[in-house]
Amino acid sequence: PPNAIRIEGHTAGVPIRTAKFQSNWELSTARASVVVEYLVTTSGLAPERLSAAGYGEFHPRVPNDSAENRAANRRIDIVILDKDPR
Repeated sequence: PPNAIRIEGHTAGVPIRTAKFQSNWELSTARASVVVEYLVTTSGLAPERLSAAGYGEFHPRVPNDSAENRAANRRIDIVILDKDPR
């Protein structure tokens, strides 16, 4: 069978609290879920291959010390998982 794929959502280090998202975790999970839905509906990827994870601000790529860096930390990572993790 083909490899599983995990879509990981991330946010910057600025706390969020809106009517739609109560936390960065919720926002990051929503980002990942939207990408999963897009891949299933537009590319024909099998839904059972996909999972979504939200990491909030806790896995930054760069320090959250400038607007440019915060923008870089607002992202989605697509991780192709090993078929046989040992």
